[in-house]
Amino acid sequence: MIFSDEYHAIESLYSISYFRLASYWRHFEQNESISSKKKVGFEDVLRLYSFDQKLRNIVFASIQCIEIAFRTRVSHFLSMKYDAFWFLDSTLFKTPAIHKTCVEKIKEEIGRSHEDFIKDHKDRYDVPNIPPSWKTMEVTSFGTLSKLYSNIADNEIKKVISRSFNLPSYLFLENWMKCAAVLRNCCAHHARLWNRRFSTIPKIPTKLPGEWIITPLRRPEKLYGQLCCLVYLEDSIYPNSGLRYNICRLLAEYPEIDINAMGFQQDWMNQSLWKINL
Repeated sequence: MIFSDEYHAIESLYSISYFRLASYWRHFEQNESISSKKKVGFEDVLRLYSFDQKLRNIVFASIQCIEIAFRTRVSHFLSMKYDAFWFLDSTLFKTPAIHKTCVEKIKEEIGRSHEDFIKDHKDRYDVPNIPPSWKTMEVTSFGTLSKLYSNIADNEIKKVISRSFNLPSYLFLENWMKCAAVLRNCCAHHARLWNRRFSTIPKIPTKLPGEWIITPLRRPEKLYGQLCCLVYLEDSIYPNSGLRYNICRLLAEYPEIDINAMGFQQDWMNQSLWKINL
């Protein structure tokens, strides 16, 4: 590896650990040694790291938008059909053991919360000791909320919630939220996204009511499929997804980035999902 500015390299390694950066320069290696086909500079590695950092920020912002809408709609529709404490009723869920684990997690999250509306509830009410859904769901982790939704036995109410995201089947929403929860954790812990292989893979329908992709995923375990799902979900909340625009702008800023490592199709910009309406 070429170090054109050793002082800058030392300064960079003082703020970004060797092993974090190693995950990026490993891409340039062949047979455990730097490829002889291309001379690789330390600045190339830093630029790839910078791209991934910006990518995480963009993805994280999108998931926040989707997560807030998801928790709001789950709370609204379940509370309207049942009551404010539907999440405590074990008869509404398919697997008692999963429900019990979720409730325990919810209680822990309420106990840790410093939100004003949780403190106010504790000051005002002794019974019940758990706040109603519209308060509790706001402090429930995304992962717990995703498991809670998947475990709901009432498929009709799950269909209502999924259709509010322009998805015809609740099975897609279940799967996409699981994927989004895993992806969110990667972003929150500053994990590499660019060439990551995800163990939780999104279900990709061949057709959807909104703008969608028509080319099957070539590498479904890569980030591109997840980005497609996030753009679609964002569009159902706010038309003309900001994620779509931000991804296109980021890739234009870093034209040297290997988008194949993220699973992008060659014709991805021609897919109706990715077309920007100005």
